[in-house]
Amino acid sequence: MDVQLVGILNLTPDSFSDGGRFAGAGQSLQAQVERACRLVEQGASWVDLGGESTRPGAEPVSAMEEMDRVLPVLEAIVALGISVSVDTRKPVVARAALSAGAAVINDVGGFEDPEMVHAVAQAGGGAVVMHMRGTPQTMQGDTRYQDVVSEVRDFLQERVNGLRAAGVEQIWADPGIGFGKSAPQCAELIARLPEFESLGVPLYIGASRKSFIPALVGALEPDERLPGSLAAAGAAVLAGASVLRVHDVAETRQFLQIFAACRGAA
Repeated sequence: MDVQLVGILNLTPDSFSDGGRFAGAGQSLQAQVERACRLVEQGASWVDLGGESTRPGAEPVSAMEEMDRVLPVLEAIVALGISVSVDTRKPVVARAALSAGAAVINDVGGFEDPEMVHAVAQAGGGAVVMHMRGTPQTMQGDTRYQDVVSEVRDFLQERVNGLRAAGVEQIWADPGIGFGKSAPQCAELIARLPEFESLGVPLYIGASRKSFIPALVGALEPDERLPGSLAAAGAAVLAGASVLRVHDVAETRQFLQIFAACRGAA
């Protein structure tokens, strides 16, 4: 089962999943670098750095603050040979990250800003294009769709076509679990993931610890959502996901190894 894991390293003090565990004055650069190294040791193909929270209702930060959070860690771990993507919606941050050695830009805004497309194309970087309705501040205010799968797929197809036309060669498509969707819609997107194969690019799923898990099964804190995260991972892989963006790399890797072995023995 050829599935890549992307390890999440939030460098924000208001992350929904870890509450700033790896950010802020209490965290040294050395601790952040050690965390990135640990994610790779556990099985991550690359590390995804984020300097601005995109949880529902999160307030935006300035480009300068975002770069202050991300660039020192990025430069330090790239120097160690670790592959890095940067989660950002800002072209100036994307350009700085790519210049500092990031290989991929993960844009939850879906590369709707032409400057984001140009930044990645000019640098020869890769792109994770994600669907989000609205902004992190507004995205959960309207989750009505006629058909969530077809509408998300059509959006992603348009953006993939635009990135290809600009010369971007490495593209992953992310339906945006938890970004402007209800919990049942998140589950439906994963279940109907084969319908996204027409995009012609690898499918990237970020369901780890998302709020749709407690919405479906009952109240759970983010660090209590590992079983639900693994269930979503298994369903996504069965449906055709190539990349999983996860908080719990070691646990997800073990799950996938046993999952693949048992399916192979069946």
